[in-house]
Amino acid sequence: MKWTQLPLGPLQTNAYVLQNDANEAIVIDPGGDGQAFIQWLTSQQLKPLAVLLTHAHFDHIGAVDDVRNEFNCPVYLHKNELDWLADPNKNGSSRFMGNHAITVKPADNIIEKEDTITIGSFSFKVYETPGHSPGSVSFYLKEEAVVFSGDALFAQSIGRTDLPGGDHQLLLTSIHKKLLELPEETVVACGHGPTTTIGNEMDGNPFLSGF
Repeated sequence: MKWTQLPLGPLQTNAYVLQNDANEAIVIDPGGDGQAFIQWLTSQQLKPLAVLLTHAHFDHIGAVDDVRNEFNCPVYLHKNELDWLADPNKNGSSRFMGNHAITVKPADNIIEKEDTITIGSFSFKVYETPGHSPGSVSFYLKEEAVVFSGDALFAQSIGRTDLPGGDHQLLLTSIHKKLLELPEETVVACGHGPTTTIGNEMDGNPFLSGF
């Protein structure tokens, strides 16, 4: 299995595409540039089986319907943000995108709790990591030693908590109780910017000291 990071959309949010040897794929957080992203998937001869969302802010969902409609694949989202997809005020697009507010059709599958999601040959452990937003989750692939953290944890930074539903203390708790409990060699595939590792963030992230 391999995975690819693709910055998409107005904020160059990192989308991730995981693929197996059969060219089946999982798409995480397709943030925008829908047609160009579909062209890339097609050029790679990939067949997306599902779209997983770490959360429902506008910069993570802009190409959701493009991918879902093109490949007829279901969308997964945590229950705490189900109504955000269709609400530009909640997903933030009305504030940050002006006349280009984003609305997306409802999710097909609801993440109710921490659990394991298996889709074809792909198996993810879901961790609830709220704080940046109420329904933020992280997807962990133990065999690949990678966690897709959305906007919870970044290289030398953490997610902002000044948006609706944000909670700084809750975010720190999520990071320490969930993400930092993972093996130190685990790659953190962040929602923005470069990848890092759990060990690097334990040792050097200035936002995590003194918790």
